[in-house]
Amino acid sequence: MGPRIGPIGEELQVPDKDTKAMVGTEDTPGGKARPNPQDLRPSVFHSIKFFVLCHSLLQLAQLMISGYLKSSISTVEKRFGLSSQTSGLLAAFNEVGNTALIVFVSYFGSRVHRPRLIGYGAILVTLAGVLMTVPHFISEPYHYDHTSPDMPQDFEASLCLPTTEAPASAPAPSNSSCSGYTEVQHLAVVGIMFTAQTLLGVGGVPIQPFGISYIDDFAHHSNSPLYLGVLFAVTMMGPGMAYGLGSLMLRLYVDIDRMPEGGISLTSKDPRWVGAWWLGFLISAGTVALAAIPYFFFPKEMPKEKRELRFRRKVLAVSDPPVSKGEDASSERSPGESPEKKDGLAQIAPDLTVIQFIKVFPRVMLRTLRHPIFLLVVLSQVCMSSMVAGMATFLPKFLERQFSVTASYANLLIGCLTIPLAIVGIVVGGILVKRLRLGPMHCGTLCLLGALFCLLLSTPLFFMGCSTHQITGINHQPGGQPGLELFPGCTETCSCPSDDFNPVCDSSARVEYLTPCHAGCASRVVHEAPDKSQVFYTNCSCVVGGGPVPAGSCDSACSHLVLPFMILVSLGAALASVTHTPSFMLILRGVKKEDKTLAVGIQFMLLRVLAWMPSPVIHGSAIDTTCVYWAQSCGRRAVCHYYDHDLLRNRFIGLQFFFKTGSLACFALILAILRQQDKEEGTKATIPNSGLQQQLLASGAKKEPEESRV
Repeated sequence: MGPRIGPIGEELQVPDKDTKAMVGTEDTPGGKARPNPQDLRPSVFHSIKFFVLCHSLLQLAQLMISGYLKSSISTVEKRFGLSSQTSGLLAAFNEVGNTALIVFVSYFGSRVHRPRLIGYGAILVTLAGVLMTVPHFISEPYHYDHTSPDMPQDFEASLCLPTTEAPASAPAPSNSSCSGYTEVQHLAVVGIMFTAQTLLGVGGVPIQPFGISYIDDFAHHSNSPLYLGVLFAVTMMGPGMAYGLGSLMLRLYVDIDRMPEGGISLTSKDPRWVGAWWLGFLISAGTVALAAIPYFFFPKEMPKEKRELRFRRKVLAVSDPPVSKGEDASSERSPGESPEKKDGLAQIAPDLTVIQFIKVFPRVMLRTLRHPIFLLVVLSQVCMSSMVAGMATFLPKFLERQFSVTASYANLLIGCLTIPLAIVGIVVGGILVKRLRLGPMHCGTLCLLGALFCLLLSTPLFFMGCSTHQITGINHQPGGQPGLELFPGCTETCSCPSDDFNPVCDSSARVEYLTPCHAGCASRVVHEAPDKSQVFYTNCSCVVGGGPVPAGSCDSACSHLVLPFMILVSLGAALASVTHTPSFMLILRGVKKEDKTLAVGIQFMLLRVLAWMPSPVIHGSAIDTTCVYWAQSCGRRAVCHYYDHDLLRNRFIGLQFFFKTGSLACFALILAILRQQDKEEGTKATIPNSGLQQQLLASGAKKEPEESRV
């Protein structure tokens, strides 16, 4: 344990240089310590309360930067021409570096200067966040139309002009004209983002485990649960703030730092709109850097907190029933003062070398995985985490496509509705376990009910959506016919670029065209307004009355269903979150006491390997299979422009339904095993009792003659 420093007059124990600096001692030639009265005042960096405050802010900032990519995943896809499978892999790479190193945290433990290592990890997270913005600065400005750089975007390149009148200065960049430099630049951009995500995971390795162990070591044993509760409560706001930050940043144009001279004629509802995704990474990285500064001033060890918080004593006096002296004595004994000898891996790890630790770890891991309750709880959490990982990564994109909402509004809904309700679910689950003092059987029942109602709430989601509207020239259903023009042959005189994307919508017929050229439009009009400008195309030979038709995709006929959809999703997330604490308690109460620390570590490692890493890739691959029109870039498949909405909804919600069903099945098996164990324990208890009663009857029969003689 760390050194203890009491009030002035008590003995000072100064075992290391950090504590010497705190009490202000100086080594004199005579070998005596000469205290400085001003330095005897306790430093703020030797207060565990201040450490809890700093660590709450750091974990909040870390989760904000880790979750920010998920809020802007569809924007990054459009900006760099990525498929959903690639973007899902990019989001999952955050877990690769984390998983590779997290096992060694239990080995190093208290051998290292934990606050300083947390600070170094936070600096690495900051550098990773800055590295994520580099692709924006090394790439050319975003051109949402295939025009030459010196030509106004959305101008004549997309209009219906005869071949002889087509502007020669703005050739459409065909796949054959792609240079090797373009491909190298694309690979460099993607490589930088994957490297940044890996470093983001590596930097986050020491932050949470070392911070929690540091708080537990030096906080008063009665205050430690409260401090950790405050830490988790503040930390859980990180993902919500990430989506909120994404909502704000994606309202700004991506090239806000280098706007074209004539401005832009896009609105945030245009499918070609790309928001300032990179700006959120800079803000998040700056926040992490500021939160990292105090960690370089905390000591390796600090005095253990001696007093229980006053208001906590008052609350306990009112709410908790009186306990016996034996219980009180056992509860006040700190974990380090337990008389029982602990021989788990977490306890013997400090005595092992790295090679010995690597050899011992698989054996202890296999021993832990043989426990059926532990294995089933972890599998249920893998299913839940897979559902959450897929939802967190691609729900904003799903809302954009299914209900025609902007990326900013989709993030706002998730950050203000889904995340807060999920936090409420976690808190409610913890309160139920605490207040009702639920045992393993009741914890299993609570988990089963939460998973069941979560599954029931997801069933209506299959029917909340619309089919893809008609898009001229595109098969919007597998095996179907392309959308036909109202006036066949209306674009025969036009020289329309094959790989351009500048959609216009004929709202009267609910027909969408890839470009104004495909609608036969020969002229363009801009209606200026104080807040924004709207582009219209006229003289359209394929449109009844010749137009005008507005730029942009047609709105979904189901836009009004986005709020009911999000309410059901959020309620399902709250019910799924209720299972978090009771399932965690099933793990803690289901393994041997000496294996608890390692069991929790194995649990988090398996969740990363089996859920958080593969799930975004699985969901992204499923989304890609519903695409009906891919953009082509230099002969390779780039971003998807149109999806089959019915197929997208069925496969995305179907994956969620599959993982929820798996979690429900695991909890049902857990409950069956717990009931079987209870029956076996009851049988074992009745057999000794019946044997004891027979012994008592036999001894009573022998004593009766003796008593009669007396």
